[in-house]
Amino acid sequence: MPIIGIYGPDDFANRPQGQPITSPRAAPVPAGPTLPMPSLEWTPAVERATAPLYDRVKHVIPPIEWPLMAPTIHAINELKRARGAVILAHNYQAPEIFHCVADIGGDSLQLAVEATKVEADIIVQCGVHFMAETSKLLNPDKTVLIPDSRAGCSLAASITGADVRLLREKFPGVPIVAYVNTSAEVKAEVDICCTSSNAVQVVESLNAPSVIFLPDRYLATYVASKTDVKIIAWKGACEVHERFTGEELRNFREADPSVQIIAHPECPPDVLAEADFTGSTAHMINWVRAKRPRRLVMITECSMADNVRAELPDVEMLRPCNLCPHMKRITLANILDSLLTLREEVTIDPALAERARRSVERMINLKN
Repeated sequence: MPIIGIYGPDDFANRPQGQPITSPRAAPVPAGPTLPMPSLEWTPAVERATAPLYDRVKHVIPPIEWPLMAPTIHAINELKRARGAVILAHNYQAPEIFHCVADIGGDSLQLAVEATKVEADIIVQCGVHFMAETSKLLNPDKTVLIPDSRAGCSLAASITGADVRLLREKFPGVPIVAYVNTSAEVKAEVDICCTSSNAVQVVESLNAPSVIFLPDRYLATYVASKTDVKIIAWKGACEVHERFTGEELRNFREADPSVQIIAHPECPPDVLAEADFTGSTAHMINWVRAKRPRRLVMITECSMADNVRAELPDVEMLRPCNLCPHMKRITLANILDSLLTLREEVTIDPALAERARRSVERMINLKN
């Protein structure tokens, strides 16, 4: 069913003027004693200790680069044990982070679910800010750190809690679903969250003829194509996925008709129309594991293709990918600094957190 309406900030005459697009964040403050900087020398001992890790990424990280990364990777892994910390990493993190220092990796839904199972007192979130907020919502008594709080998200920046309240005024009684790529402020105003993995399931679980789905217009379009529920969308988009075009994909097919193309549903409809498979990051990875195509175009963030190729080196990855500048703010250097200084801690107002937590937990507890 086509989308029945799409709205954005300019469609509300009474939208508060000067409203900040991003939710306020606490100033970075130390959460505990600072530890001394460890040695970052490339030594025979570091080489031996990190050899199994390099074996995981040898197909995507050249040998000449490894001695520059390995000492920091070794130091991070030693420090997280000393701190009693766990590192969560999104699929869009670089291979040296995703495969070499992360304890748990996955897409937004996987990380949200795994965050509820973490026993460590300190969580280091290697992803963007809304992901760290989600970990904090689900672990209010734990210390949640993000190595760089400037790691934002164009989707999260496209809508505010005030916008959601205006949508409720315009469409009274219509339930609201928010993609997890939103701030805690927005999550506090909606009925339930979703990820690209479960968006259709979440929409249909509400048993409503119409649903407001925000903020990604392209994911909303994809959901609308998979359900009879009428979808009211928001004018947000991922700056990584919206840059792909159907023409790019047609050019790849003309060059090699045997190539397989898979795409994330945050991409525009003309891109999805050219893809052999459309799915969330987790679904895309599972598809590649099952199909093992000879040559593959993965239409999503670049590092995910690297992470998949590290696991499945027999799959040749063609690379029309786009980098997420926000994800790339997370580096080995600032992960190390975060563990040394316990900066930057994510804090959320308790009253707002209680409301936002409900929408996330409702998603996690939704039965298949």
